[in-house]
Amino acid sequence: MCKVLKVSKSGYYYWCKRLISNREKENNKLLQEILNIYNQSNGSYGSPRIQEELYQLGYKVSRPKVARIMKNNNIQSKIRKKWIVTTDSKHSDPIAPNLLNRNFTVDLPGMVWVSDITYINTKNGWVYLTVVIDLFDRKVIGWSLSATMKAVETSIEALKMALSNRNRSKNLIFHSDRGVQYACSDFSKIIIENNIIQSMSRKGNCWDNAVAESFFKTLKTESIYQYDFKSKREARSEVFRYIEIWYNRKRKHSTLGYKTPLEMENLFNMKNAA
Repeated sequence: MCKVLKVSKSGYYYWCKRLISNREKENNKLLQEILNIYNQSNGSYGSPRIQEELYQLGYKVSRPKVARIMKNNNIQSKIRKKWIVTTDSKHSDPIAPNLLNRNFTVDLPGMVWVSDITYINTKNGWVYLTVVIDLFDRKVIGWSLSATMKAVETSIEALKMALSNRNRSKNLIFHSDRGVQYACSDFSKIIIENNIIQSMSRKGNCWDNAVAESFFKTLKTESIYQYDFKSKREARSEVFRYIEIWYNRKRKHSTLGYKTPLEMENLFNMKNAA
C-alpha cells in the first residue's frame, strides 16, 4: 500500500497513530449539527438559517464558517425553479385600487392580509392552492386546495378559514391580484359583509403581491418540486404538512429576523398579556 501511495512506512504509521485535534473534533461535531438541521429543513436551508439554528443550540459560529463547512462538504440549499402564474384577469368584474402599494411591513396582526392562487400537478390532474397570509408574522392563516378554480372553492374557502383563525382590525386590508376569483360578486359579498377593505395589484405587476408570490416560490422549491404526486390526496397531505407543521411553526423567516411565524405570534401575545 505504501508503494502504491508513494509514502514512507514511517509516515504511514504516524498518520495511523496521530490524534484528532480538538479543532477537528469541533468541526466534525458542527458538521453533524449542520447536516441534522439541513435534513430537517428538507434541504431548503442555506447558511444564514442554519447559522441561526446553530446559535439557538448554543453554537457561537459565524455565518461564513457555516458556509465554508457546507461548501467543503457539498451541502447547499436547493436551486429555485421557475413557476407559472394562474391569474385570469380578463373579466368585467369591478377592480379595487392598489391600496397596499407594496407596503409589506405592518406592526400588528389582522391589519393586512394578502392572498394568491397557484397550481400543483398530480397524476390525477391539477389542484389549485389558495393561501391567505397575514403580513405581520407571514403566517398562512387560511388556505384551500381545490380541484377547480371556482371562487367558492378557492378564494372564498381560504378567506373563510382566515376569518375563523385570526382576529382582524376594523380597517383590515385584503390584497390580491385581479383574478376573477377575487373580483367576482360572490367574493365581494363576503368582503362587504365583514367590513374588509379590498386592494388589488396593478395589471400585470406581480411585485405588487410579492409576499404571496414569494411564498409559492418557496413552497414549490422546498416541497412540491420534490414529489411526483400520484393523487390529489397525496398533494393535500403534503400541502398540509408543509403549511401547518413546517412553514407556520418551524421555518425561520429572514424578514422576521429569522423567527418563525409562530414565534412572532407568541411574542405579540406575550407583550399584550403583560
